[in-house]
Amino acid sequence: MNLSNIVIVLSHPDESRNIGAACRAMANNDISELRIVGNKADYDIEHIHVLAIHAGPIFDKAKFYNSITEATSDCAICAGTTRRRGKKRGKLLLPEEFAEMADEITDASTGATNDKAGNGGKVAVIFGNERTGLTDPELDECNLGVTIPSSDDFGSLNLSHAVQIMCYHLFRRALEQKKGQYRGYTPLTLERIDKTVANITDNMQKIGFFKMPGREDMENFWRSILSRASLSEGEAQYLEKTFSKMAGLASKNSGITKVD
Repeated sequence: MNLSNIVIVLSHPDESRNIGAACRAMANNDISELRIVGNKADYDIEHIHVLAIHAGPIFDKAKFYNSITEATSDCAICAGTTRRRGKKRGKLLLPEEFAEMADEITDASTGATNDKAGNGGKVAVIFGNERTGLTDPELDECNLGVTIPSSDDFGSLNLSHAVQIMCYHLFRRALEQKKGQYRGYTPLTLERIDKTVANITDNMQKIGFFKMPGREDMENFWRSILSRASLSEGEAQYLEKTFSKMAGLASKNSGITKVD
């Protein structure tokens, strides 16, 4: 996934504040190209920057167009976000399905839909007006539709929330390429786990939990559990501090002589 080839298009947004919030959602997910169908003079730039916070430069670099067709003319695909089917769209994709498609198009290394420079093709995600969403004529300007499942009783999403959800799925797809199944942290190696196991069993021995002949079985027990738990570094350090403190308190309270 080449996130620099993702284009977010807002078609005739009503609220300046929503544009700012959409910029922030984009920045959260390393997506920076914003295009707006509408007139720049209609929006309050100060309000946009207040909601964008540090993502204001995304709006400052945004380009304005007269139509979705014009805004996406350099893109390989144009996906409209909608809850409605259209005669040209067939099945609506889920965000994760769309992210998989966008991955193939935007990344030149896949060999799919590459531009002349070999940088991959651009993919546009289109969001409609806050009140009406994308109209039928606007959806007809798109190649396909993407839908974000929501409650039948209250299906309307805030514009910036919809942008956040779509950008997040694209961002997650990029993370999976970099790190495999993304966990939010890198699980410890077996070598690092052995250090935690040694800390635990050292402290258990200090309080007389077992005799030396039983230590190997205890080490194997902890190594098996901790390796299957896929510990983070912070979790391992917390365990080590806990057992060290337990041994220290036991020694202090009972007068047990520490075993080196």
